[in-house]
Order: sequence, then structure tokens, then C-alpha cells
Amino acid sequence: GCQRHEKADSRASRTCCWNVRPPCDRQRDGFRTGLASERPALWGFAGCLVSRPSAAMLLPFKHVLGAAGTFLWRRLSWAARSELRARVPTRGRGERNRGLEDFSARLAAGPTLQHFLRNTSPPQETHPQLEEEPEPYLTSSILEEARRKVYLETYGCQMNVNDTEIAWAILRKSGYLRTHQLEEADVILLVTCSVREKAEQAIWNRLRHLTALKSKRLRSQAPLRIGILGCMAERLREEILHKEKLVDIVAGPDAYRDLPRLLAVAETGQQAANVLLSLDETYADVLPVQTSPDATSAFVSIMRGCDNMCSYCIVPFTRGRERSRPMASILREVKLLSDQGVKEVTLLGQNVNSFRDTSEVQFRSAAAPGLSRGFSTIYKAKEGGLRFAHLLDQASRVDPEMRIRFTSPHPKDFPDEVLQLIRERHNICKQLHLPAQSGSSRILEAMRRGYTREAYLELIQHVRDSIPGVSLSSDFIAGFCGETEDDHQQTVSLLRQVRYNVGFLFAYSMRQKTRAYHRLQDDVPAEVKRRRLEELISVFREEATRANGAMVGRSQLVLVEGPSKRSAAELCGRNDGNIRVIFPDTEMEDGTGSGAVVRAQPGDYVLVKVTSASSQTLKGVLLRRTTLRESAAHR
Repeated sequence: GCQRHEKADSRASRTCCWNVRPPCDRQRDGFRTGLASERPALWGFAGCLVSRPSAAMLLPFKHVLGAAGTFLWRRLSWAARSELRARVPTRGRGERNRGLEDFSARLAAGPTLQHFLRNTSPPQETHPQLEEEPEPYLTSSILEEARRKVYLETYGCQMNVNDTEIAWAILRKSGYLRTHQLEEADVILLVTCSVREKAEQAIWNRLRHLTALKSKRLRSQAPLRIGILGCMAERLREEILHKEKLVDIVAGPDAYRDLPRLLAVAETGQQAANVLLSLDETYADVLPVQTSPDATSAFVSIMRGCDNMCSYCIVPFTRGRERSRPMASILREVKLLSDQGVKEVTLLGQNVNSFRDTSEVQFRSAAAPGLSRGFSTIYKAKEGGLRFAHLLDQASRVDPEMRIRFTSPHPKDFPDEVLQLIRERHNICKQLHLPAQSGSSRILEAMRRGYTREAYLELIQHVRDSIPGVSLSSDFIAGFCGETEDDHQQTVSLLRQVRYNVGFLFAYSMRQKTRAYHRLQDDVPAEVKRRRLEELISVFREEATRANGAMVGRSQLVLVEGPSKRSAAELCGRNDGNIRVIFPDTEMEDGTGSGAVVRAQPGDYVLVKVTSASSQTLKGVLLRRTTLRESAAHR
């Protein structure tokens, strides 16, 4: 109990909380006994706590709860206990027992702990489909004022395209309208990329143009608000807000739910920012709004962030740690896209094939799948969860006439069950992205990629043996820290040896916060980087032309996307290997065997006989309309 530090006055409920001694073993044992034998009394005591009980309220529990009541009684002040003893008359043992029995009966018939919890918990939503109330910071005047129009501009990777759709879904729910005309916009939001310096420079140039547009806005119009979203917002928030003062709001990749509040703050003339990274945000409950309603393909984000910590990469610092969406929400979105007529879905993630859904308890103890042979990670194997192979299996079953792709994977996460699934399912595209980054084992070690040149080439051979006719793509960096001419030539030889169909090649751009920034020297001169990059691009195009040339004279299954950008008389689409195919917009057989002729429409699967090939494009003649099932049966 308390030492006598309190002032003994007439207020018996006043207690001291200094120097409270913990209960002894005997008191703890008695407290457990009281919990077991006098639960009704304990629930009554819990109810009393709601109103901050006085000493008088606690006196009955001293007798009812036994040792537990004694412990609670001793926590009262000495003065409070003395006054209570004086007030309560002394009774005989029998009378006291009858009083206690009556008191216990009344407690048992009274309210339970669940009653108090129920009264303090928010009411359960019985109709989840009903329209939600507007956010409290979005007043009726804001929601009704001229229906503010937002213009969204996307830079960078496919993840940013998906982020744009998520941001728009959140803003539309808050009453904003979408415009594709810059001049009509009241709010301009740029979804940005921070992977390379060139991408960031494009954003800075665009911001200065938009700031000039903002200054020319008529006073009779509502002020123009400009915002930066995505990776660049996370990396350069201080410079964007305070040094340049070009924008009104800044929102990182995990803060899109906060956009309505940020814009409401901006309406008061203040700058607003939220760049906090999350360990669990996946936007699983936000259904992205397709930016092109008539599109034949769509992106579905399945995980966010990356744990690989490659020494050159900024992604772990701008998008945070890996976390995966619950599989059920992914499959619901894929099903909805199928119902809308989408014919191709690409599963997205910074490290897409390390997907691990831990939302279902029964799978949390599952063993981790093995890594590709010769590959390693900087972190321990992650046990438990539903893995990528299971997701790929279930997604491919949603609609047999919908193609499934995925990007961007890491080469370490290709267990045999994934490769076997790709080979067996006719609607999983036979195309893999296997980022190599360099052909030199020494540079790969400096990059912390977790494999050697030899392990990578062994994986390439295993993939080609497992999936005949597979199309391969890759990423390469020219001029990484410490790269010698010999290292560069090893990359050149890797390009020739593998002969990729598609490639993404860039000069190295050092990023702050990365391991390379802190531990390595960016010692390859800019002109050397440019020369090496040009050589890599030249070799890639030469080898890709040969790889694509092997398809000349063969029929390719093509998903029609729409008119060609270069000629209205031609259509374009992509084959199973994700290579662009151009063909004349002419009549063709309808594919039913009836002899009827039709013209190809976006979303149709057609057979095209390839007549010529380049490093990036196939050209051919239209044969007939078909389906995924029929095409697979005639392979």
C-alpha cells in the first residue's frame, strides 16, 4: 500500500499513488483464487472502475473477493480506510454472511463485463455497401464548391500507373472530378519516379512549367494546387516543400489515403505533407479506377516494398519493407476485371515473386520455398504464408480466357513449382523478366545481388529447359561503381550469350541513402558511362533482332490493343512474349468455321503470321480470330 504521503482530510476518496508496493506471492495466489471463484463480483468491480470509484464503493469488495479484495483495499489511503470503518456498523457473522450472499446475488444478476465493452465499442456496420459519410475535414462547402477537377500525370514504372489509379479512386470517393485537360484542372498531381536522376530532373522541369501556369491563373478562379506523389515525394520532401516551394502538397507512396485531408489543408493556403512509410499498407480495400476504361489490359498490385537492399537501389527507402496483399482481395480484383472485359492482367510488385500472404492463420507455419540454385539473400528465410506459386495458380483459374503476366521479379525467387505452373497453364504468359544488372561476378557482389554470373546462367538454362520457347527480358546498369572495362565486356558477353527478346538498359545514377552512396565511389566518368551504355544497347538490339527473327514464318497469338500509332490502317497488339506486333486492319475469318468474315477489335485474340522482325517489333499478316484455349490446343 501507499506510504503516508497523502494529507488526511475529509475527502475519503483521495488517495496517493506514490511508492505502491507490488503484492507478495500469497496476495497474488489469493488474487487468482478471487478471479476464479468470484467472477461476478470482479465484473461488478470492473463496472465501478468506469466512474473512478471512491473508497466507499470499494469496501464491499474487500470481503467478497477475499485476498484479491484485500489487495485492492490496501491501495486505498489510510485516512479513507479509517473513515469507512467508522461509517460501516459492526454486524454479527451470520448477518454479515447473509448480507454478502445477497450482495453476490445482486452482482451476478447485474451487468457483465461484455455489457460495458459493448456500450463503449463503435456500432458494427451491417451494410458495408452503403455509401460512407464524408471525411470530417471535408466540409459541405468544399464538397459542393464547383466540383474541383484533378489532373493526374504519371512518370516511371507500372507500379506508378497502378498508384495513379489508387489515388484517383480515393479522390473520386471524396467528390473530385477527373479531367484530362491541363487547362481545366484545379488540382494537378504528379505521380513521380526517383530511381534515376534523369527521371527526377524531368519532374523538376515539369514543376517549373506548372508553377508558371499557376501564376497566370485568373483571380476569379479558384487557386491552382500542385502536388507531388510517389517515390520522389518520399525522397526529396524537404527540398520540394521548403527550398523550391513549387508545390502545395507532398504525399509518399503509403499516404494516398490522406490525399483528401492534404488537399483540404492546401485549400487554406498552407503546404501539407505526409511521407510516412507503412509496414502494412497495401491498399487492399481500395479498388483502383482504370485510367483507360476501354483498355484490354490492367495492372493489379499484389505486394509493395522490397527487402533485398541491393546497394544501388533506392526502392527500399522510398517504398519501404515488403508486405503483401491478402490473396482473397487480389482474386476479387482479378475477377472484377474479368467481368469488365479485361483480357490481360499483370500482377505487380517491386519483388513480385517474393509474395507472401500471412493473413490466413492456417498457413502461417508453412515452410519457406527454396531459392534458385546458387542464389542467396541478406535476410533470413521468411517462414509461413501463402506464396506466389499458389497465387499464380488461383489467378490463372479465374478466367481461362484472360492472360496472366507478372513483373518485376527477382531471379532468386523462381522455385520449380512456379516454372512448372507457367509451362502447364495456357493463360500464363511464357515470358519471364530476369534482371541481371551486370555480367561480372565482381560487380554483382558489389551490387549485393546475391548471385554470380555462373549461377545466373545456370538459372537461364533451367528456365529454358522448363519452359520451351520462353521469351526473356532483363535489366542492365552501365558504369556502376568500380566497373572496369573487363567488367563491362563481361556484361556484353552475357547479352550475346543469353540473347534477350526485351531489354531495359541505363547508365548508373547514384542515389542518396543507398549503400553505394555511403560505401562506394561513383568513379566511372559520365562519358565512359555513356559509351558503355551505347555499346550495351547496340549489342542488345543486334541479339534481340536475331532472337525475334526466329519467329518469322510462324504464327503468333496476339491480343489486339487498338490502332497502331503510326498508321490508322494498321492494328497493334502483343504476343505471348510481350513483344509488339503490327499487322494490317483487314477482314479475317471469325474463327467459328462458318466462313463469316469480321474485323479485329480491341480485346480479340487473333493469329498473325510473322513476316519480318526487328529488335522491338514484329510485323505480319492477319489470319483469323481465335481463343486462348483453341490456340493452346494447336501448339
